[in-house]
Amino acid sequence: MTVSAILPHAGMARVLICDLIGLAFDANGKIDHGEVKAHVEARGGVFHEGPLGTAGPLEEGRVHFFYLPDLSTREELIAEAGDGRYDAVIAAATFLPAETCFPLGGVRIGAGTGNMGSRSWGGGNGEGGTAPLMNTPGINSRATAQMAMKAVLRVLPDLPVADLNRQVQSGDFDTGRQLRDVPTAKLEGKRFGIVGYGNIGRELAKLARAFGMEVVVHARAHHREWIEAEGFVYAETPLEAARGAHVFSVHVGLGNLDAQTGRYANAGLVDAKVLAALAEGAVLINYDRGELVDVEALAEAMAVGRITHAAIDADLFKDAATGALSGPMLPYLSLVERFGGRLELLPHAAADTDHPSRVAGARQAVDQILMAIRDRRVVNLKGSLPDGYEDGGTDVPAGIGGTSAAQLARIAGDGTNAEKLAEQAEVLSAFWRAIVACPSAEERERLIGKQGLDMMLAANKLATLLQDRGLSGPFKT
Repeated sequence: MTVSAILPHAGMARVLICDLIGLAFDANGKIDHGEVKAHVEARGGVFHEGPLGTAGPLEEGRVHFFYLPDLSTREELIAEAGDGRYDAVIAAATFLPAETCFPLGGVRIGAGTGNMGSRSWGGGNGEGGTAPLMNTPGINSRATAQMAMKAVLRVLPDLPVADLNRQVQSGDFDTGRQLRDVPTAKLEGKRFGIVGYGNIGRELAKLARAFGMEVVVHARAHHREWIEAEGFVYAETPLEAARGAHVFSVHVGLGNLDAQTGRYANAGLVDAKVLAALAEGAVLINYDRGELVDVEALAEAMAVGRITHAAIDADLFKDAATGALSGPMLPYLSLVERFGGRLELLPHAAADTDHPSRVAGARQAVDQILMAIRDRRVVNLKGSLPDGYEDGGTDVPAGIGGTSAAQLARIAGDGTNAEKLAEQAEVLSAFWRAIVACPSAEERERLIGKQGLDMMLAANKLATLLQDRGLSGPFKT
């Protein structure tokens, strides 16, 4: 299908938004989408509340956005978007069935594209389709990593906060006599195993390190240099990352789908062998894809005490008519009766319930759709680039996922930034060059006494400058 056949008017296009683009409530108690509506209009688009069928005549030469956040079932989505009436789509958690059609592209708000099942781009990997598939990686990475760390902090250190709170509030506690009865262990020095060095895995690794934990990361071999450069331990396999870990968290995609078996490559990645390698009484976090963990193996590990607590965040769907449940969370529900107090089950809420992240992701999705339609330029491409489009590279928040060449060029082009960075780097370089050249221990002590204060001030200032400008992690050309 050609572009001219898709568009009835030159430059006009119709974009379906089928998920909430704000999660805060307005003065009338309704979920507020005003920030994204204003962004659409500022970019020259037209925002419609409701479907294309009720919009009336559309203005030529404009991109029209149709906001239908209550679409949810397969049947509803196919009925509304199965005939190509919408040229593009923006989604967050809603699963788009293969029968939906968006000839000019789609953007998933957030990382991954597992829910973008439309035939328009040949499936979730975007292979072989005629429309570009995109996402907004990094937008909710910090929110997800923080929620994962919050799940850890609920149970580690293992101080019985709720019980102590009740005792203190009722005046039934004596610090001098009873505090010794509740010993606990700090997080510092414990081992935190992570599978995946994407945006979420890396952010979680940084949080764990801030608590003084030893962080071990498994990822593909080409990440090793950067993992070690950031001060983490590289593990060649998930099993190695799990060995002796007090906390284990998995942050990878499902991988390719095997058409013959109907099984994803990474399904059951956290299996019995991996779980058995953990430290006794470990905490398991799966805030990525429910299918990554072998649920039967998890049950066994919890039964013998290898896993003391498991926190899972995965999709759960309920049929409005029949009440039937489905989704990757479903197998975990079988564990509730046996381990309910040691399970924390969330409906894929960690990444998708943060209002600022959702708004920022929706704004970025609007920008990416507009670029794809107006300029044939694709940013944050997933899978194959269709013919006739230009690859616009990646766009992530500063500090997420490393540093891009474009980001470095912007910083380097600012003379003030460059001068500040150079000034502090020169102080550090001069000090350590002088230390290397010192002929004796006495001379080194004299130099440290004279210049140590200036060196440490420069070190802290440089670290702050680098952090504020997002200059950390892998370098992406």
